[in-house]
Amino acid sequence: MGREIQRDYGQQTQIVMTTPLLVGLDGAEKMSKSKGNYIGVTEPPEVMFCKVMQINDELMFSYYELLTDMSVPDIGRMKARIGSGELPPMKAKIDLAKRIVMDFHSDAEACAAEEEFTRVVRQGGAPSDIETVPLPEDARVDGFIAIDKLLARIGLAESVSDAGRKRKAGAVVIDGQKQLEPKYPLRPGAVHTIQVGKKWRRVAV
Repeated sequence: MGREIQRDYGQQTQIVMTTPLLVGLDGAEKMSKSKGNYIGVTEPPEVMFCKVMQINDELMFSYYELLTDMSVPDIGRMKARIGSGELPPMKAKIDLAKRIVMDFHSDAEACAAEEEFTRVVRQGGAPSDIETVPLPEDARVDGFIAIDKLLARIGLAESVSDAGRKRKAGAVVIDGQKQLEPKYPLRPGAVHTIQVGKKWRRVAV
């Protein structure tokens, strides 16, 4: 959606169309892959949906204007409804995310992405597509699982020391329980669900 500007050059007038700046997810700089504040058009529906949900409420209106076919008057009315408390900002942002996802994927995939976001982010559930990996042999220690070593081996921490910092900070959750201790009971045949921040793994013992 461009904006028309007239520029006078002596006896000639030039019409110039300007393209509004699309601000990235950080709400500060132009959307750019190099800055990591972008939404990739080939990203999976659930990733795209979650990225849209990261933007702040004010930026949401700009995205509606630049990335959807909703008219400016309709966007204004929506903004007024949010301002009056009639429309929750979260609902408006979810509708925006679905519109954007539908432009690059199917309607069904957009609805599935919304359901996944609601279950995982809003209700705190586990994602449906968690990767399952075997327990690394060097993470087995005297009938226990060495948590820090495990996290480093399966990609949930950059190193063993980084894993230890995350665990002590309360960022490690195993089978729904926060794990502060360095060891976890080893149960042959069990499959443990592990979460560190927004990353998940299932570990088959």
